[in-house]
Amino acid sequence: MNGEIDHLKDGKHHRFKLFACEILFREISSIVAVAKNRIDVEFLPKGLHDIGRHGMRNRLSEKIDTVDEAEYDAILLGYALCSGGIVGLSAKTIPIVVPRAHDCITLFLGHRQRYHDYFFANSGTYFKTTGWIERGTGLGQGVPDNVAEKLGLGMSFQKMAERYGEDNACYLRDQLSQMRFYTKLAFIETGVEPDDFFEQHTIELAKERQWEFEKLQGDLTLLRRLLNGTWDDEDFLIVPPGCQIEFSYDDNIIQLKKT
Repeated sequence: MNGEIDHLKDGKHHRFKLFACEILFREISSIVAVAKNRIDVEFLPKGLHDIGRHGMRNRLSEKIDTVDEAEYDAILLGYALCSGGIVGLSAKTIPIVVPRAHDCITLFLGHRQRYHDYFFANSGTYFKTTGWIERGTGLGQGVPDNVAEKLGLGMSFQKMAERYGEDNACYLRDQLSQMRFYTKLAFIETGVEPDDFFEQHTIELAKERQWEFEKLQGDLTLLRRLLNGTWDDEDFLIVPPGCQIEFSYDDNIIQLKKT
């Protein structure tokens, strides 16, 4: 690891800019409040990955480009791979740090192995958290450009591709087909809930859909480590200035783009 990154692991207080999905609002806010580092947070709308891989990447890239890099030691991403929406991102003069995770459920459960084990033992599970509930309704994502909001359910794949582009059409086709196979709603309790409102909401939704309900204990360790600067290569990708994020197609999930 080069010197540009080594100094961030010296245990001192640093200045970070964090871009994160708003479904993490309560969890991240609770961590920032007691973090040793100065962290300036900007939350982005829930469901960016629903506008397609390129659309999400462009939105995040635009945000990164607005950062005054002289003011910060690193840019942190409160995102997972999210269907490839972070692939291609880079900063000019400071590192980007992102957790190794396929999607945000890993951030709520604390480690990608825990999510992996649960997913394969409970493949028909749809997850809920405080952010998923209070920042959207039903099982949708909900951003203004969300193609699913404008989708005619009887539309063919060809028509979807013509209207929304092939990437978005593939995503929608997969999502619409997968919804038929859900049999359980799992509420992840992370410790930031003020009462049992969110849990009860999930229980009622499960009853409406005649799905099983399960309550899982969340773990914010991965998010805490991201914000506190306790990064290692196993759980985080540290992207040096000028380098880009790329798919790794293995258990690492993401890697640096090869030159």
